[in-house]
Amino acid sequence: MAHAATDTHTDAAAVSDGAKKFILARKERMTQIFTEEGRAFAGTILKAGPVTVTQVKSPETDGYASVQVGFDAQKPERLSKAVRGHLKDKAFKVLKEFRVENPTNYTVGMEISVDSFAEGDKVQIAGTMKGRGFAGVVKRHGFHGGPRTHGQKHSEREPGSIGGSGGRAGGRVAKGLRMAGRMGNTRVTVKGLKVLAVDSKAGEIIISGAVPGARGSLVEIVSM
Repeated sequence: MAHAATDTHTDAAAVSDGAKKFILARKERMTQIFTEEGRAFAGTILKAGPVTVTQVKSPETDGYASVQVGFDAQKPERLSKAVRGHLKDKAFKVLKEFRVENPTNYTVGMEISVDSFAEGDKVQIAGTMKGRGFAGVVKRHGFHGGPRTHGQKHSEREPGSIGGSGGRAGGRVAKGLRMAGRMGNTRVTVKGLKVLAVDSKAGEIIISGAVPGARGSLVEIVSM
């Protein structure tokens, strides 16, 4: 468990763990960024941080090195007694751990803001993609379906054969066969995205391309 949080604040550049930087954010919306040459790039605006260090783990005490951070403040009475005892005088909706190389760079109560990132940084974004519900094989896996004519009646979006007697599966349905089922609502990590702009005053960061998840969903930003 963490010790009582302090009011320690440090420069954002000092808490980037060398080459590694991390922060939590909420997805806002998409936009366009124009370069001086007139080229347009699609980007996603994320409301990033600040996050507060709530616990520091070291190999000596925990077997590995990581930093736990809290994001999105909330009322303490909405937390369980165990979490309140852990956070002491703080209260957050989200607690997340990030592995680090040198945990001594962090102290409980330290605040990490979006200033730790800079334009041009390569990052990876992890989030939960939109849920699509129960979907067929055409939408879920991109199957082309069956013929539309020549006597066919109900096979336009059917999956086709799933096995049969003998064959490669030996008279049973092979594991991992692509079928209809629940689509989306899974954790997705997109790597190799680029930071297009950072607005420290607004606490926003613009990432190139699309970011998984719906508006308002939680995403993790980690430098590569």
